Amino acid sequence: MQFLVKINNVKNTDELEGSWSLSDFKELLNRFEVPDADTLKENEVKDFLFMAINEFEPREAASIVLDYKLSDHLNEGQIDNISLEMLEEKMAEKYTEIDLHKPLFEVNQLLYKAYNGKFPHIQVNVIDLEIKSKNGEDFEIDKELVLKALVHGLSDNNLLLRLFGDQLEGKVPFPEAEGIIWELKGKEADRYEMVTSEKWLTKDEVEKTEFECEVVPYEEAKEEN
Repeated sequence: MQFLVKINNVKNTDELEGSWSLSDFKELLNRFEVPDADTLKENEVKDFLFMAINEFEPREAASIVLDYKLSDHLNEGQIDNISLEMLEEKMAEKYTEIDLHKPLFEVNQLLYKAYNGKFPHIQVNVIDLEIKSKNGEDFEIDKELVLKALVHGLSDNNLLLRLFGDQLEGKVPFPEAEGIIWELKGKEADRYEMVTSEKWLTKDEVEKTEFECEVVPYEEAKEEN
């Protein structure tokens, strides 16, 4: 299918709205052994949590938050390793499982702000873009389609193009798209907002803000073969 793409804005941020809820903070207060946490006023909860976190060594605090956030995906040994590595490394960009990059970012940034540093400062990009069919065909927007369209406006040294060339060309499946784009929201007709790590896309790599492109689904390529 042929698409018309327009990149309206690429904005950096170091915090994603909705990453942590009030109930998350209250549960973490319990895990950091804060007495009478249930009696705190809502506007006090976050401040008390940050004070509680600072009573622990950074690695120990990281283990507690990681266990809360990711115990369904990581075992005790993995949590122990990550809690050490994330003091120096941007694990939300480095970790081998792409699907875990977003929750690792959320853990990292909570600890970064609680300690006023000590953990790496990680930023992500929020991209405002428009995608519509050139010929007026109906299509279903998803993360794979957005990535396959978006890369046509990026410089050749972009990491997505270097690592996922066959996936982007529709030659092989592209399940990694689900982890590369952290959020994809419809804003209005043909307009969307996506969130992705700076690992995959930086503002400087956007060479074209308006362009036409062809997107080839994997199934289409498979039938041609």
